[in-house]
Amino acid sequence: MDTTPALLVTGASGLVGTALSARRAVLPLSRRPSGPDAPFWNPAAGKVHGLDDRTVGAVVHLAGESVGEGRWTADKKARIRDSRVQGTRTLVDHLRARTQRPEVLVSASAVGIYGDRGDEVIRDDAAAGTGFLAEVAEAWEAEADRAAEVGIRVVKLRIGIVMSPTGGALEKMLPPFRLGAGGPMGSGRQWFPWVHLDDVVGAIEWALTTPSARGAYNMVGPEPVRQKDFARALGRALGRPAIMPAPAFALRLALGEFADEGLLAGQRCVPERLQAEGYAFQHPTLDPALAACVS
Repeated sequence: MDTTPALLVTGASGLVGTALSARRAVLPLSRRPSGPDAPFWNPAAGKVHGLDDRTVGAVVHLAGESVGEGRWTADKKARIRDSRVQGTRTLVDHLRARTQRPEVLVSASAVGIYGDRGDEVIRDDAAAGTGFLAEVAEAWEAEADRAAEVGIRVVKLRIGIVMSPTGGALEKMLPPFRLGAGGPMGSGRQWFPWVHLDDVVGAIEWALTTPSARGAYNMVGPEPVRQKDFARALGRALGRPAIMPAPAFALRLALGEFADEGLLAGQRCVPERLQAEGYAFQHPTLDPALAACVS
């Protein structure tokens, strides 16, 4: 048995996983083995392979079907749900069955758990909302919580809209904004729970190394803004106007159900617990955060 404690990471090839892997040595848990001794898993089948002889010190669980790629057909929604709920169940079943268990599981979640809450200030202890994303996130977190029943410390990071020029929402927004064709989505009054990629990775590292950290945390920037104000800030960062609106009807026509839950809904989340418990944001305000992304 390899007794060097490994940091096991699912979703290691995604946006957050790639950034985390650049800062720490990780053991990826992939769908396909990357080498003769590499572990792999089949979440749908409930199987994890190649970890029985490895010492796992901590786990970061990031895997999940992309929410924002393609229309939400019945099949797409099933993949979104199963990749998170069944995937987390498979991982936690493996961790519970191990003789040697990790000390901590840091599991991704999403601010979508709150649903569309208008102008309500949403703290970490707020109840789950309604809608497809809220239902998925609530079930996703419930599966992660099962690890705590066998003594594993569980941290659930409810991640907002991650800002990075190399992936996620901002990468898709940059081309039209650079052409001066960007602007608010729908009314633009919905709250836009942004967070810089550096802080997502920083919060993961904080959660891994802070023994008192446990439970749910809003992983969003400390400066809540409405979507129209985010669009203006991105325009400023690029030196371009940001006045070309994307009407709600056009978004619904192009993207269907995802437009309502993913673009036109909003959450006025605040990272109260993270700040109170000692995490220091690297990018606490929007304008410098966007400047760091587009420079």
